[in-house]
Amino acid sequence: MNPGPPPGTPQAPQPPSRHYENFPVASLLCPPRLRPAVAAIYGFARTADDIADEGDAPPAQRLQDLAEYRADLQVAAEGRSGSARWPEVFGALQPMLAQFHLPVALLADLLSAFEQDVVKQRYASEAELLDYCRRSANPVGRLLLHLYAINDAESLAQSDNICSALQLINFWQDLSVDIPRGRIYLPQDVWAEHGVDEAQLLGLDVNPNTAKLTAACADSARARMRKGSPLVKKVPGRAGWELRLVVQGGLRILDKIAAINFATLRQRPTLNAWDVAVMVWRALRM
Repeated sequence: MNPGPPPGTPQAPQPPSRHYENFPVASLLCPPRLRPAVAAIYGFARTADDIADEGDAPPAQRLQDLAEYRADLQVAAEGRSGSARWPEVFGALQPMLAQFHLPVALLADLLSAFEQDVVKQRYASEAELLDYCRRSANPVGRLLLHLYAINDAESLAQSDNICSALQLINFWQDLSVDIPRGRIYLPQDVWAEHGVDEAQLLGLDVNPNTAKLTAACADSARARMRKGSPLVKKVPGRAGWELRLVVQGGLRILDKIAAINFATLRQRPTLNAWDVAVMVWRALRM
C-alpha cells in the first residue's frame, strides 16, 4: 500500500502508505470546527494502514491486529472503552463519532480494504480493482461529505469517482515502487489486451506494450476524475477550493505520467513548484 498528495498538493497529508494521501487533512482551508473530525478520520486510516503494511509482522499477525482494531472501532461507536492498544486513535475518534454521527460502516469498509491488501497482490479485472477502490478510497470522500451534510446521490457518485480516480492515479504513479514489493495493481485483463505478461511487469520492462497498458489505465483514471469534478462547485467555502486543488493535483500527475511517455515502470513522476502554479491556475478556472 502506499495515499504526499499527488506530491506538491498544498496542505495534503503525508502518506499513510497509499491511501488518502490525496485527501486534505485538517488543513487551513478546512473550517476549524471540522478539523478535529478530519484529523481523527485520517489518524484512524493511517494507523490501520500501517498495521497492514509496515514492519515485519507475518500476514496472520497483521490480520489478527486488524481484527482487534475493528473490534475497538465497534466498541468506540458504542461509547465504550476498547482494548487500549491504540488510545491516541480511538481517543480522538470516539467523540467525533458521537458529535458528527460518522457512518461506522464507511470506517469498517476501510478496514476491509486494508485486510485485503495483506493477502491480495493481483487483480483480475478493472471491476475487481474498482471494488477495492470502493472500500480503500471512496469511504474517505463520503465521510468528508458527511461532515458537510452533503448526501444526495449525485454528489456521492461524483465523490466516488474522484476518490477512485485518486487511488488509481497513485497506483499508476507508483508502479516502480509497488511492483518490486510484489503488488501489481494493473488489472490482468488489461494486460492481455495490450500483449503484456507478468514477467514484463515484474521485470519493470518499459516497452511499447507496457507503455500502452499504462496509458490506457491513466486515460481511464482521467475520465473518472473528470466525471467527478463537478462536485467541486457543491462543496462550500474554502473546502471547495481545497477540493479543486486535489482534483487538479491528480490530473497534473497524469500530465506528468504522459510527459515521460507512460514509463512509470521505470520512474515515479512528482510535482514541482511550477506544477503547483499550474494547479492553482486551473483550479481558479473550474
